[in-house]
Amino acid sequence: MTKASFIHQPDPDNPGWMTWELSDPTRFNSLLGRMMVRLEPDGQARVRMFPQHVHSNLSNNLHGGTILAFIDVALFAGSRLFGLIEAGTAVTLDLSVQFIGAGRVGEPMDAVVEVLRETGRLLFLRGLVVQGDHKVAGFSGTIRKPTSKPDAE
Repeated sequence: MTKASFIHQPDPDNPGWMTWELSDPTRFNSLLGRMMVRLEPDGQARVRMFPQHVHSNLSNNLHGGTILAFIDVALFAGSRLFGLIEAGTAVTLDLSVQFIGAGRVGEPMDAVVEVLRETGRLLFLRGLVVQGDHKVAGFSGTIRKPTSKPDAE
């Protein structure tokens, strides 16, 4: 029996939220820290991270790379919440981000993700990154869904 790629279970400290954590803490996503996900009543997915000092730049705001990485992870977390992919070998084909305002350390940051269209192989998504009422970034991206068997190398 293979180990699941993600730990995705109810968060005991946050009713209505699920954990979103790699089962292997030595992989990239773990650099973002603790994350949670939930489906919103309007059908959008909300992915939350908790920015810390390690995610900041020299201006004491969130580093743009942190925000970009968070958005990329949120595309996949949202797609899984929608039941459109399983965790695994899907890939980002494109990601467009418009930075709107500085992200703040020490305040939960959410990516609110919605599906624009699904085809046989692709998912087209968009969303906003927010901290409360403060908009941090807008984004759109395309994911290629995994094949039934891994690509030959």
